[in-house]
Amino acid sequence: MMRRIVVGAVFAISILSAGMPLEQKIGQMLMVGFHGTSAKPGSQICKDIRQYNLGAVILFDYNPVDKTKPKNISSKAQVARLTKELQACSRDGKLLIAVDQEGGRVQRLKSRYGFYGKFPKAADVAKNGTGQMRQTYEMMAKELRSVGINYDLAPVVDLDINPKNHVIHGLGRSFGRDPQTVQKYASVFMDAMHRYGVLTALKHFPGHGSSVGDTHKGFVDVTNLWKPVELEPYKLLKTKADTVMVAHVFNRHLDAVYPATLSQKTVSGLLRKKLGYRGVVITDDLQMGAISQKYSLRQTLALAINAGDDLLLFGNQLDPKKVVTTEKLVKTVALLVKEGTVPMKRIDQAYMRIQKLKSKLP
Repeated sequence: MMRRIVVGAVFAISILSAGMPLEQKIGQMLMVGFHGTSAKPGSQICKDIRQYNLGAVILFDYNPVDKTKPKNISSKAQVARLTKELQACSRDGKLLIAVDQEGGRVQRLKSRYGFYGKFPKAADVAKNGTGQMRQTYEMMAKELRSVGINYDLAPVVDLDINPKNHVIHGLGRSFGRDPQTVQKYASVFMDAMHRYGVLTALKHFPGHGSSVGDTHKGFVDVTNLWKPVELEPYKLLKTKADTVMVAHVFNRHLDAVYPATLSQKTVSGLLRKKLGYRGVVITDDLQMGAISQKYSLRQTLALAINAGDDLLLFGNQLDPKKVVTTEKLVKTVALLVKEGTVPMKRIDQAYMRIQKLKSKLP
C-alpha cells in the first residue's frame, strides 16, 4: 500500500513538472540568504519566492552589512512571524526554511534572542549517552518547529580523526572518530528532528574531519590527509538521510581537477553510483572562498548542477560586496540550459528529488 502511495506521489509530481516553466523549476533548486526580519508581500524575498518558485531560504542572526542590526533573527516571536510570512509567499506552503543549528559554537537561535541557546556541541553530547542525547535533540527540534523552521543543516557526520583540524575537531562538531558511533548518534539527532517534522542534512561529504584548512577562506586540499573510512557514515545512513551536504574540499584521488561540490566523479560517481545514495544533494555555501576565489558564477552553477547537486546554496552572508540576486541565479542557469551547457534532464531530476523531499514535510 505504502509503495502505491509513493509511486502515486512521484507520478503526480512528474505531471505537475511537465507543465512548469523552466525558471520555476530552477527556482526550486535554489537556497538563498536574504536581509530582513520580515517578508511582507511587497518585500524582495517574497517577490522572489512567488515569481521564481524559490525552493529554500536560509536564516542567519549575524548581519555582515550592519553589525548593530539582526539579519533575520531578533526574537522568537519575530522568527515565528517571519517563517509564516515566508510560507505565505510560497506556492505550496512547503518552502524549505533552513538554519545551521548543531549546538556548541554553531547555533543560530541564541539565548539573547529568547531561545534556549545552550545546546552543547556534538563532542560533549556524545559523552552523555543516547538517553540524554535524545532529550537534548528533541528539545532542539521542538524549538525549531515552534518557530516554523523545517530544515536543519545538521548533523555533522565528519569523523574526528585529525587533532590539527580546527573546523571540526577544534570546535567539537564531531560525534567521534568511529563511524559506527557517529552513525548511531547522528541517527538519534535525525530521529528527534523527524519527530517534529524537521528535515536534516548530513555534512560534509566526502569528509572534512581530516582537513587542516577552512573552505570558508579558500582552497583546501585533503589529498594526503583524507581516508576512505570517512565515507562510512554516509554508507550507513544513506537510506535514512533526507539530504547530504557536499563540501568544497579538493582530493586528487577522487577528482584531479575539481573540489567535491563541483565534481561529477565525487557526487554522481562516488555518492550516488558507488554508495547508492538516492536523495537530495545540497552544496555547502557556493560563495565560500574555496569556490568564489577560483570560479565565476556561471562556471560554479554549470559545474555544480552537472556534478549532480540538486539544491544550490547561496547564503549571501560571507561578503557584503558579493550578494547575488535570485533573478541573476535563475537567469544564469536558464541560459546554461538553453545553450546546452546544462542538460534539461538534470533540472528535471533535481526538481523531482526536491519535490520528493518536500513531500516528507507535515
